[in-house]
Amino acid sequence: MRIEVATEPGRPEHPNEDWASASVPASGLGGVLVVLDGVTPPQGDDGCVHSVPWFTTRLGGTLAELSASRRDLTLAEVLALSIRHTADAHRSTCDLSHVRTPQATVVLARWDASRVEHLVLSDSVLLLQAPDGTVRPVLDDRLDRLPPGTLATEAIADARARNKEGGFFTAAADPRVVSRAVTGESPRSRVRALAALTDGASRWTQMFEEGDWSAAFALLREEGPQGLIDRVRELERADTGRVFLRRGKQHDDATAVLAEL
Repeated sequence: MRIEVATEPGRPEHPNEDWASASVPASGLGGVLVVLDGVTPPQGDDGCVHSVPWFTTRLGGTLAELSASRRDLTLAEVLALSIRHTADAHRSTCDLSHVRTPQATVVLARWDASRVEHLVLSDSVLLLQAPDGTVRPVLDDRLDRLPPGTLATEAIADARARNKEGGFFTAAADPRVVSRAVTGESPRSRVRALAALTDGASRWTQMFEEGDWSAAFALLREEGPQGLIDRVRELERADTGRVFLRRGKQHDDATAVLAEL
């Protein structure tokens, strides 16, 4: 089994708000993958005394522990319990009803000798590669389906779309959000490898259109997760006319995980 992880902040002076973990038991017959992309609040306005990295570390650590230790729970149940535990850790000091309370996108995968389970919430990506090389993306595409202009400003996005019916959903303080996650499972025999990308790393395919998901997976296997992130950074620096970046950040936190089973 081969597992590689790479993560890089969008700006060296700003803390990385992504969080990633991949682990296998001593037997080597199973494993857990967790990738979070923390949501940056505008000017720190989130009603919370804690940072986004504090939140992603708390939530990510709980997800990793419960996914491995509580195999009697589905991944949706693991996420709901982890959100509740994390909320309880700062409920007495922070306004968890604030629309910008610390939150994150989520990718979860868990496998054993017979099956591979998955969960995706919001715009991070999970890729499943079959033994014949076919790559299947698992996507929560609610952001892509929003009406044009909905995300024009942070204020409009918060008022109209964030964690609201008809909008998009992230893991914040309400465990009920798990009902919005994309979940499923595959026979272990049909998954040779899997990869998880935050949207800062998936730009290679989704923003710059350098290749489809199969090509992205091939790049991950050939150059590793750091190689994919390096390619994204090269494309970002080259887009001086902002043809692809438009009004987006020049560099975003980027995380990629590759697990070959």
